[in-house]
Amino acid sequence: MYFRGRSLRSLDPKGRMTLPPEFRETLLSRSPGGRVVLTTYDRCIVGFPLPDWELFEDGMHRIKGGSETLRDFRRLVIGGARDTGVDAQGRVLLSRDHLRYSDIKNDAVLVGQGPRFEIWEPARLEAAMNRDFTGVAAEMAETGIDFVF
Repeated sequence: MYFRGRSLRSLDPKGRMTLPPEFRETLLSRSPGGRVVLTTYDRCIVGFPLPDWELFEDGMHRIKGGSETLRDFRRLVIGGARDTGVDAQGRVLLSRDHLRYSDIKNDAVLVGQGPRFEIWEPARLEAAMNRDFTGVAAEMAETGIDFVF
């Protein structure tokens, strides 16, 4: 199962957000007990089911040294990681650091990204979605993916 679609959600005063039922189902199918790691990237919050995060993090730790940019990336993503779970009401708690990084205040948009999901400040996501995607089909074709409508 993969995370798909978009869903607008409101945060409660404690910074908790209810996951849509289909996201909860996917999370529970991919992570025993609904454990999720939330981290920072692209000015949004990214959620990984715990087993998928552990594979990613293990891969990052196998890279010895690396460029200054790679080391900064590790600081951002691994340093910004927080292991959490879904409570009995299907909510996840977003940390103050994550909310500050992503500029999320009251509302957020969950965006499925296959094995992970993203949590965006609505205006920031809208700006990203209105980008000019000319050339993306050619870039995908270079990797063997044909995206023709």
